[in-house]
Amino acid sequence: MHRLVRGVPMSWDFHNLFVRHAREINRFLRRRGHNAETAADITQDTFLRVLASPPAAVCTKHNPRAYLYQVSRSLSVNHHRRESLIQTTDLDEAAAVADPAPTAEAIVYSRQCLTQTRRALAELPERTRKAFEMHRLGEHTIQEVADELNVSASRAWVLIRNAYQHILTRVDDF
Repeated sequence: MHRLVRGVPMSWDFHNLFVRHAREINRFLRRRGHNAETAADITQDTFLRVLASPPAAVCTKHNPRAYLYQVSRSLSVNHHRRESLIQTTDLDEAAAVADPAPTAEAIVYSRQCLTQTRRALAELPERTRKAFEMHRLGEHTIQEVADELNVSASRAWVLIRNAYQHILTRVDDF
C-alpha cells in the first residue's frame, strides 16, 4: 500500500511524470490533429488537471501513464468540440496586413461595422458581454473568465460562444 499525501499516492511524482511523459503526450496530441501550440497547451493542461485532480486515493492499482493519456484524450476531444462550434476563417498573410491607404468606402464600411459591433455588445446580457470582452479584448483565458465571473469553465465558454454568435448575426460581413 502506498503512503498518501493529501489523498495522492506517494508514487505520483509529478515532476518525473512530466519529464518522462510530456513529450509523448504532446506527440499523441499532434497525431490527433492539433497544431504544435495547441498540443503544447493541452499537454500542460493535462498535467495541471492531474495535479489538481489526481485519481482517487482508494485506487490500489494505478497506471500514471495511462491516466495521463486518458486525461489528455478527454481534453483533446473537448478542444475539438469547442473548435467545431465557432466559425473560423484562415487568413493568408496578405489579407492579415492592414491596407496602408484604405479607400474612403473602406473607412466608412469599417466604421459601420464597428458601430454595429458596439450595438451588438450593448444588446448582450451583462455577464455574457463581460465574458466576451474579458476573453476577446482582455485576452483572458476561459478559466480566468470563469474564475472572475464565478462560473464553471464550460459555462464561461458558453457565454463567450453565445456572444460570438450574437455578434455574427448583428454585424454585416463580420
